[in-house]
Formats: sequence, structure tokens, C-alpha cells
Amino acid sequence: MTQKNDHSVILEVCANSITSALAAQDGGAARVQLCENLYEGGTTPSYGEIMMARKLLHVKLSVLIRPRGGDFLYTPLEFEVMAADVRNCIEAGCDGIAIGILNPDGTIDKRRCTELIRMAKQWGVSVTFNRAFDMCSDLCQGMEDIIEMGCERILTSGGKSTAMEGASKIARLIEKAAGRIIIMPGSGVNELNVTDLVHFTHATEVHSSARGYLRSVMDYKNDAILMGSNYGDEYSVETTDIERVKAIVKLANVDNPETKLQKHTF
Repeated sequence: MTQKNDHSVILEVCANSITSALAAQDGGAARVQLCENLYEGGTTPSYGEIMMARKLLHVKLSVLIRPRGGDFLYTPLEFEVMAADVRNCIEAGCDGIAIGILNPDGTIDKRRCTELIRMAKQWGVSVTFNRAFDMCSDLCQGMEDIIEMGCERILTSGGKSTAMEGASKIARLIEKAAGRIIIMPGSGVNELNVTDLVHFTHATEVHSSARGYLRSVMDYKNDAILMGSNYGDEYSVETTDIERVKAIVKLANVDNPETKLQKHTF
């Protein structure tokens, strides 16, 4: 049994700001996963960002719960931060959260993940297991553990750097899941590859940042200084591009009879 495309394939946009979240909504995304610091793989956004997103978005809003970049082995103090962030999301009225915690041996930390999942689900907040999944030691066993804990979906690149590289593994996971959990491909998904990815894996949801660059409107520019060490252009901002969102939604559904989209119209 596979994860069937009986309805339109939906797009979740990984939005790094309220500006990106609104662009995702305007472009036709079904859900926003709000985060910040995409160059670190994403971390939890500010409470103000979450509150503003909840106020302005009518699509589903999920929030990444990740206190820092790097690995997914968290200290007791970092776990307390994560629990506090989950409570903030519940109070803000978010529809979902995305979590992921591992043990030192690369297995899923079921005890602490379950604590966060129960906290969320008792208030009707859905839970996605984030790409900590791709860092676990056994993806198939990890999926079974995540299903047992009660997550609704897994965001994954198939244990590779990009979803296209991990497409074969993603397809096998979807088949093995047999409808028990949604397997959502993410990482490097764009308008150039989403059609092939969906057709090959039979995914029903995909995840993309759909980013472009927004140039600064500053008149004065001090080119002699860098404010951060991870990127070098202080006068452009990465933000979700509405047209890229539209294209990904459309091309994810090419040949899908529900949408009746034609390749030649793009």
C-alpha cells in the first residue's frame, strides 16, 4: 500500500518571517511552518513573530520547536526551553508544532518527545516530527517509534541532504507507512523537481521554503562591515517568493485529475 494522491498535493512552506508567511499564504500554500535562521536549518521564531502570524494567517500555522542549530541531542535546560515554546504555541492558538529529539546513539528520544507531544495534543495541536528524523540511526525503526508516539507526519529528505537525493528512501518509507503517518518530503524541493518527486514517491504533501532575495531599499550602504559570519550580503533578505509558491503548488499537481492542470499552461 502506498500514500495515495487521491486529492491535491498540498504545500507546506517553511517561512522564515511573517513576511514570508504571508507570501506563502498568498501563493497558495496550505500550511506555514514558521521558523527563523534557515541558514542553521531553522530554529524557533520569536513569540512576537508567532503572535503576528496567528493574527494574520488564515491557513494552518505550525511552528518549529528547535532551540538552536546543530544536532538534536538536547540538554535538560534546552528541553525546558522547548517545553516553554510549546506552551507559547498552544497559548497563541497555533495549529501545529514540529519537534525532534534524539538520544546519543541516534535513536528517537521517545520519553522526551512523548512529553511534548502529549502537551500539544491535549490542546488539539498537531505534531510533525522534524528533520531530526534524517539524523537518526535507523529510519525505518525511527518511523515506527514516531508513529507509536502519535505524530501526524514526518518531514524528511530520506536521510540525505536533499529530498531528491533521498527520493528512493522516501518512496520506501511512504510504502512502509501504509497510511499510518504522512511522510512529507522536504529540503531542496522547488518548481524544477517537485513534479518528478511527487510522481516518484507518491507523496501527498511537500515542504519548501520557496525562497528568493529581496533587495534592501537603503540609500546609504556601508560595504566595509559584515554583521554576521554565516552569510555575506547585509543588503538583501531571503524571503518566500509568491510566484515560486504558486509554481510549486501547480507543478506538484501536474497530471492530478483533481486539479486538471496542464503542463503547457505553466
